[in-house]
Amino acid sequence: MSALGRTRHWLSGAAALALLLGPPTRSSAIEPVDVELVLAVDVSLSMSPAELEIQRRGYAAALTDDNVLKAIADGVHGKIAVTYVEWAGTRWQRVVVPWTAIANRADAERVVAQMNARPPDSARRTSISGALAFGSDLFAESGFQGTKRVIDVSGDGPNNQGAPVDITRDEVVRQGITINGLPLMTRGGYGGAFDVANLDRYYSDCVIGGPGAFMIPVNDWTQFPEAIRRKLVLELAGPASRQWAAEAAAHPPVVLADDRPAADCLAGEKMWRNRGWMMDSR
Repeated sequence: MSALGRTRHWLSGAAALALLLGPPTRSSAIEPVDVELVLAVDVSLSMSPAELEIQRRGYAAALTDDNVLKAIADGVHGKIAVTYVEWAGTRWQRVVVPWTAIANRADAERVVAQMNARPPDSARRTSISGALAFGSDLFAESGFQGTKRVIDVSGDGPNNQGAPVDITRDEVVRQGITINGLPLMTRGGYGGAFDVANLDRYYSDCVIGGPGAFMIPVNDWTQFPEAIRRKLVLELAGPASRQWAAEAAAHPPVVLADDRPAADCLAGEKMWRNRGWMMDSR
């Protein structure tokens, strides 16, 4: 057989093998987890350096909490994938901790060490819609396959830059992603002029969405560590679990998403347009 004939024979054999095995897929390289979780944390100028540190410490304590680790271990796969993102304006998002699997305390402590490797930055404006769009894009590059995909967004004010937050919320939810919220109604920091009354209602009507979506309001910074711990337990354990029932019995019920919008989802944009003499900005 000529060299050309041998080449054709090898190619036909390779083609037959490819047909037998089927086309290569990314799924064989994707690690299954119970939840893919984006922690999207507001670092806009409305929060003081001390408040930014409280946020960091709160998330660090929650990720290494015994109840959170138990919720992770009790999952089908016994592990989750998490990425920690800080955000402010439309084009200001920073991945502090890239996608990382957590199956035990050592994994969680490595995430915390990476989170604390440098102090939090801060930037102008508040674009929840930008954070949600950025967070949804991160799932495509996670390298994990979660039974559930969640964006956990915390912030102390309404959207005032970028696309309308409710429209972006709906686009993200259509991708099968759940958005949970942690509205910070702390009335602190530098941008109090841009606070909205009932930020919890704003989050309920305009920000959270998807299957089982909920939010836990924080009325004082002393409540933050417990709120984020509880939120993670509920996200990871799920509403049918014993842990969810125990949390519900020990604390007031969480606020679930509903279909009766009442808050003005453009409240932040309107305040920004009418700011006049105000010099500080979120």
